[in-house]
Amino acid sequence: MKAQVKRGLMLLALATAAIGAHAQAVDGKALFAKNCAACHQATGLGIPGAFPALKGDAFVVGDPAIVIATVLKGRAGMPSFAASLDDEKLGAILTYVRSAWGNKGSAVATADVTTVRSTASIAPPLHETGTIIH
Repeated sequence: MKAQVKRGLMLLALATAAIGAHAQAVDGKALFAKNCAACHQATGLGIPGAFPALKGDAFVVGDPAIVIATVLKGRAGMPSFAASLDDEKLGAILTYVRSAWGNKGSAVATADVTTVRSTASIAPPLHETGTIIH
């Protein structure tokens, strides 16, 4: 009985560590800082006349499918992120943007990004080996 309890606790610890490592790997705020903050700024205020503010923007907290498609395709000087961000990372970034700086948008799940990418016929990014990243 003690062996079963120890085994169960060990499996629980391993699962918790794996979940924690996964959550750290997909940090929307850190990914935003790396991919978006140069233009939209860490404050979400953008650069007036050049890059729009994301803080308090009705578009950003509106229909997630439209926001996802915009980031995948790019728009008006904004580059496409379809080839550089996989669905999980894009979902994490958009979830962060839609909830940061007082924004009240819903979370964006990986599945939401996958659906928009497939319905908009946007190819997923490729790993440096040439295989598709999911």
